[in-house]
Amino acid sequence: MRWERDDAKLDRVRAAMADQDLDALIVRAPDNVLYLTNFWGMKGYEAVVFPRAGEPTLVALEPSAGDAARMAWTEDVRFFGGYDPSDPRPPTMRALDLALGASTDYDRVGLELSLGTQAADRMVGEPTTYTKAWFDAWPTASDATPLLNEARAIKTPQELERMRIANEIAAAAMEHVKANLRPGMTESQAAALWLGHVHGEGTARPDVDLALGFSLVWSGPGIRTFTATGDRPVQENEPTLFEIWVCADGYWCDHTKNVCPGELELRYDELLDQLLAVYARGVGHLRPGAELAELDRLVRAGIEEAGYPGQPSHPVAHGVGARAHEPPYAHQAGGGTIETGMVFAIEPGIYWPEGGGLRVEDNFFVTADGAEKLSSFPDDFR
Repeated sequence: MRWERDDAKLDRVRAAMADQDLDALIVRAPDNVLYLTNFWGMKGYEAVVFPRAGEPTLVALEPSAGDAARMAWTEDVRFFGGYDPSDPRPPTMRALDLALGASTDYDRVGLELSLGTQAADRMVGEPTTYTKAWFDAWPTASDATPLLNEARAIKTPQELERMRIANEIAAAAMEHVKANLRPGMTESQAAALWLGHVHGEGTARPDVDLALGFSLVWSGPGIRTFTATGDRPVQENEPTLFEIWVCADGYWCDHTKNVCPGELELRYDELLDQLLAVYARGVGHLRPGAELAELDRLVRAGIEEAGYPGQPSHPVAHGVGARAHEPPYAHQAGGGTIETGMVFAIEPGIYWPEGGGLRVEDNFFVTADGAEKLSSFPDDFR
């Protein structure tokens, strides 16, 4: 087993369960299954019954038995078939039967009732979502999503180590892009340079089972907030922007990095100076006890002072961990404070109405002395 059981993480969850008088959590989101058992499933059908006391139960797809034996922190693993000749129901219903059977001894249970999004399983192309039958199976359940969000916000040393691996893979792939990007390539070809390196070289690392990349790439006037990567050509003397995520065995990083083939045009040079100044203010705010609302306000105020009021149209700070986007989120109308052990993505962006602009983003670990940048790839790409 590559990662020993992370008792600091599991003890934090059980303490929160005791505070809320919950006997067990029953989870199905791939990121929460990973968080509680270290098992990253193939299809998103998996479930975990996690008691406050005693051994958790992992419910998994039968072909994943070898993965479960190698990865899972629990010995109680119950398998269901993807196909059953006597049962025409979808496999999630067989998973539900096993989860119900494993939870019969618990009176007060928590479900992910308010789950908004979830991380991908290892196949990622066909996300598996919950059915009404799943939630109806435990009619008196409490909402365990806030409990899990709070526990996940503070990273253990093992979690930080796993996130460093994802950051290293992302940075190495960007160095590969920097060495090979040429004007006239399409944006999709540029994306393939990065994606291929993440999956091929990242998975080849001795400390990784599976590395997957996710990207949006735009060049020069194609730079927008969030649109699909297309066949526009990579521009000379203008930035090509990579909005990139890496998932390494279930732990993520979230970056926006830029590469410029040639000499950066003056207008982009000036814009980058403005954006990096705002970025530095945001990173400087990452200290224990600081307000999350103020982080959002000061980044947006800095962009307004640079002459771009109302930008950006996307969030500028969020947590990262077993998802690329997870709580806590910074919002000027919200609450909460920054705490030691949190990891944030900071991502200010400025976009021109006629097309083009810039965004910078990295992940930062909050320490008692301030923020530690997790990626070695520079934000100032000149």
